[in-house]
Amino acid sequence: MKPYILPILLQVIGILVIVAEIFIPSMGLLTIMALSVFFYSLYIVFTSISQTAGIIFTGLDIVLVPLLIVFGMKLLARSPLSLKRELSKQDGVFSQRQELEAYINMEGRSVTDLRPAGMARINSQRVDVVTDGEYIDAGTPVVVTGVAGNRIIVDKIK
Repeated sequence: MKPYILPILLQVIGILVIVAEIFIPSMGLLTIMALSVFFYSLYIVFTSISQTAGIIFTGLDIVLVPLLIVFGMKLLARSPLSLKRELSKQDGVFSQRQELEAYINMEGRSVTDLRPAGMARINSQRVDVVTDGEYIDAGTPVVVTGVAGNRIIVDKIK
């Protein structure tokens, strides 16, 4: 058997294990296995073939492994394992409830102490609210100053 057949076979196995790591979440176990196969292949090349062949194998590993990782990621993006659809406003997807925008500039009264989060009654509805960091006692009149995401931001009426 030719002395370079086993190292080439081990290199191919290492590449296949790296591609498998892209598709199978193994928390790094497959990566450790691939690195072990690569290093064992290089060990065989350096000890039984020649230094020049070892340097050539090492150079190919340095170039090919990152290229294969990039190729695998692109392949993953097109595979059935990835999300094919983007969530956007044009499709009717919103990151916050649209009715919360209607609360801006409405007045109400805090139901609980706001430190800085709590409950307030605004427009005869009990809603979760936050302040900009200040403490507000229960029963204090408040006004909605903004909506950020799903948070209703209130401030004391002065």
